[in-house]
Amino acid sequence: MNKLAIIIDTIGPLKQEIGFDKEAADESVFGRLVTVLREERDNWYYVETDYKYRGYVHESYLLIDSEKAKKWDEEANHIINWGIVDVMKEPKYQSYNIKLLTRGAVIKLTGNEEENWAEVELPNDEKGWVRKELIGKRIKPGTEIDENSFRKKVVETALTYLGTQYRWGGKTPLGIDCSGLASISYLINGVIIYRDAKIKEEFGMKRITRDQIKIGDLLYWPGHVAIYIGNDKYIHSTGASGGVVINSLNPEHDDYRKDLADVKEFGTVF
Repeated sequence: MNKLAIIIDTIGPLKQEIGFDKEAADESVFGRLVTVLREERDNWYYVETDYKYRGYVHESYLLIDSEKAKKWDEEANHIINWGIVDVMKEPKYQSYNIKLLTRGAVIKLTGNEEENWAEVELPNDEKGWVRKELIGKRIKPGTEIDENSFRKKVVETALTYLGTQYRWGGKTPLGIDCSGLASISYLINGVIIYRDAKIKEEFGMKRITRDQIKIGDLLYWPGHVAIYIGNDKYIHSTGASGGVVINSLNPEHDDYRKDLADVKEFGTVF
């Protein structure tokens, strides 16, 4: 039987091959679960994330304990909704940082509060404090969602990554790639899509035509994906621009990208 594990560092890097120096495949964020499919050499594990993506992770990023992982997943019902956040040892800025978390990190609240601070419990049972305004409710996949609200929230989430540097395999405000931006913007709002830049129908996606596209839908080119935000514009992370930017499909707009004018596919989950 496969074991469950929790990502216990700020980022849990997934590699395409075994080794810290190997090409990145993905990043899972703090507090999310992975399933350990098999143990490899040198304390590396081949895992599948809770959004069905696979890669190699070193044990230093994992707490491997199926019972604790199941309990954590049931009780950790909040996320970090700010870009980069310090978990402080005491409920004051003059304390010291015990963990750095990024947007989308899954956290567990103890219920203790002090002024504008909320106490959190980490998977290793250590406790710390985070400002209340930096915390949001976790929306688990399978939660019933309203289409219009979801579309708006996906765009709002994606826009919070504007200016983030481009990072191959990245999925946080520390660095993000095109499919990382699309997948995390959906995941934070309770919908799992395939992490790479392609439509996979088994993830509930379907192809649509350009005239059917609405905000929150996805635009695909070979090896690239973007999120449509309306008015012919889309947000994406692109190495050509060094990070997350907004561009347009309309040649009359200043932010028009001629090299991306020919969108190959449009996708939606609705």
